[in-house]
Amino acid sequence: MGVNMDINQVLNELLVSLFKDINEIEEKAIQTEDFLGITTNDVHVMEAIGTGTVKNMSTVARALGVTMGTLTISVNSLVKKGYVQRIRSDEDRRVVLVSLTDRGRQAHEHHRVFHEKMITEIVKDLTSEEKEVLSKSLHKLIGFFKNRT
Repeated sequence: MGVNMDINQVLNELLVSLFKDINEIEEKAIQTEDFLGITTNDVHVMEAIGTGTVKNMSTVARALGVTMGTLTISVNSLVKKGYVQRIRSDEDRRVVLVSLTDRGRQAHEHHRVFHEKMITEIVKDLTSEEKEVLSKSLHKLIGFFKNRT
């Protein structure tokens, strides 16, 4: 029982620390001279918009799990910062489409490279078995949180 308490305490401290620090770590990593003022939320919205074809606002809001009002506030900020552009649909003028600007695509790529480097760094000293255990454990953790919402 004592051993379980110790590992449970360690896991709790690790998870709390990870959740607390991850946004700060990510935000510091994405903010460079070229991308001053960009937030983690900005990057997540840009990620949901993607680099492909234009998307309507409701599709992006659904992908992020936010309301249209919340997304509108984020998109207004991203338009002001020069990362996103709005376009009215030719078929239905009520529909607002969004896409990344060149600057937005550069920020998106910068963030993708950050994630790539992060993962490379995390797994570089792990054995194949440890990578498999980490992957399975994180899948279970995600499942736990998805079942709580």
